Amino acid sequence: MLSLFLVALVSATLLPGGSEVWLARLWCVGEPTLALWFVATAGNTLGSMINVAMGRYARRFQDRRWFPASPRSLARAEGWYHRFGEVSLLMSWAPIVGDPLTVLAGVFRLPWWRALAWIVVAKGARYALVLLLANQWLAPLCQ
Repeated sequence: MLSLFLVALVSATLLPGGSEVWLARLWCVGEPTLALWFVATAGNTLGSMINVAMGRYARRFQDRRWFPASPRSLARAEGWYHRFGEVSLLMSWAPIVGDPLTVLAGVFRLPWWRALAWIVVAKGARYALVLLLANQWLAPLCQ
């Protein structure tokens, strides 16, 4: 289970990972479903909250020449973020766009508890779906 937590945590940061595959593998070998869901959700949520923290910290460097976003692109991202709001964190589970959304939540100072609530819902739903699909399609293959 610790391996699942670590894979899920790393998968939620800007580093690549394959937590869904690891979750399905552990489910296939008979680990308890509820425990798997909880561990994967907790690890992935923590990884996303690290992204939020990085976004909060990075904002203080926005005036530096090496900052990865220009003032114009930062203003555009802020407009987009305010348009779609914190509910956009429901997409934090999605590949490619999910990690930047959590960083933006930090950059634009979404309160911690609200970011956490949206992220837990998104990550928990994703892992519940993975486990449901594993139950539907992998069960005959897991011997």
